[in-house]
Amino acid sequence: MSDLKIAKVETRLLDVPLIRPHGFATYTATAQPILLVSVVLEGGVTGYGEGVVPGGAWWGGENAETMKVIIDGNLAPIMVGREVNELGGIMADFEKSVANMRFAKAACDVAMHDAWARALGIPVRDLLGGRVRDEIDLTWALGVLPLDEAVNEIEERITSHGHKSFKLKMGSGDPAVDTERIVQLAGALDGKVSLRIDVNARWDRITALKYLPRLADAGLDLFEQPTPAHDLETLREITTRIGVPVMADESVCSPADALAVVKAQAADVIAIKTTKLGGLLESKKTAAIAEAGGLACHGATSLEGPFGTAASLHFACSTKAISYGSELFGPMLLKESYTTTDIVYEDGVARLPQGPGLGLEPDWDKINHFTRA
Repeated sequence: MSDLKIAKVETRLLDVPLIRPHGFATYTATAQPILLVSVVLEGGVTGYGEGVVPGGAWWGGENAETMKVIIDGNLAPIMVGREVNELGGIMADFEKSVANMRFAKAACDVAMHDAWARALGIPVRDLLGGRVRDEIDLTWALGVLPLDEAVNEIEERITSHGHKSFKLKMGSGDPAVDTERIVQLAGALDGKVSLRIDVNARWDRITALKYLPRLADAGLDLFEQPTPAHDLETLREITTRIGVPVMADESVCSPADALAVVKAQAADVIAIKTTKLGGLLESKKTAAIAEAGGLACHGATSLEGPFGTAASLHFACSTKAISYGSELFGPMLLKESYTTTDIVYEDGVARLPQGPGLGLEPDWDKINHFTRA
């Protein structure tokens, strides 16, 4: 089994430009900082994972820089010298040594899954339970954009990639103005595509109950995390009163959080980000809890690069509970990729990469180009 022993763990910071600025509720990104994690086995196989937080520290309390410090100083020493098929035990030891830091742990979890699957010559999906599907519906997120730019981008994405569903960011401005912008957009599109919003937990109860009915009347078909993560009572009130499905994102950062949402009947859908949950193992637990509680699951994104997105695709394609589509579009938002082949996006879906491990190989010329000095 020496071929499966972890010989070393390497990390490097990448700064990858985006095709356009991507706006969140309180932050606009023009480039994506990514921590590339390499797990090298004694047999010569290397697996890859990515540490990515959507919008940086304001969203998840971590960023690429803090993840590098924690992995290099705390998590890598736990991994090195152990067999990669001890992954479950290694992850348990992470919890004994480092509190929280789920995004950093997720990067290591994915890199170990990739290395283990490559060593066995099988896809990561097979380590996660096997084939459920080979592709998944894909929603495109626009960020915060003026009306004409949003309409143009939607039309372009329909033509180029066949998208049928679009997510619109809210919460960064005056709620009345923000709502009117979305209502006008819905009117301009006149039911041509599915529209949903993400407020990134920025509205209070009164604001949400005032403006969400207006958005429901305009034809929006999903409300993602309109109110603060901790306030499950208000989230339940919105879920039961407005008549539009509600998705919990910031409210669910662990399997225990998912159980709390199920018990409170606080949502209809749970957004599963493999990054915010601490990796593929914890994501499987979270999806199982949601499914047992009768909630749908959505394959959400942290705007990962190709390796992180491929990992989430392997998870989604091995997990029946991911029944509400996905938004695993991170690589399409990058100006350039850094793998030798790209994830295939067409006809409104993302297709699972084929081959051992995650199914992608690094392009070291590009990686070196994007590596932070």
